[in-house]
Amino acid sequence: MRVAVAFDHRGVKLRERVLEQMEACGVETIDLGTDDDSVRIDYPDKAREVGDAIRGGRAERGILVCGSGVGVAVAASKIAGIRAASISDYYSAHQGVEHDDMNVLCIGSEVVGAELAAALVDSFVTARFSGGERYVERLKKVEAMEREMKHGEITTA
Repeated sequence: MRVAVAFDHRGVKLRERVLEQMEACGVETIDLGTDDDSVRIDYPDKAREVGDAIRGGRAERGILVCGSGVGVAVAASKIAGIRAASISDYYSAHQGVEHDDMNVLCIGSEVVGAELAAALVDSFVTARFSGGERYVERLKKVEAMEREMKHGEITTA
């Protein structure tokens, strides 16, 4: 599995531990930076980079880290085909993949510590979408909503 990973300037503090855990899990990492907290990096830019890597087929999943995990989740979820969530517990990190086919894990460096972040990464990258009928039907509804949206409004015409 290839996983694109990106950090804004506030997410950098979890960078080393997240990358270590990805290596321990045996996933191929596409490192989209940053590694420097002295220069402000806007989280929407990192969310776009991860989304582009997934949509372009360079990665199957992504991990984004900012201060709260919320900003990157909001931004990434605006990209067609990206199902991102801000996660701070082990259960949701794997359940989001198994039931909702979540493809981007968002972590807040001010919300979780390094060891919990590592556990979230492990839970996320080892999980697989179950493919259960009810989950597939729900995902189809989400995809239909995405297709129907234009400029933030559902178009019915």
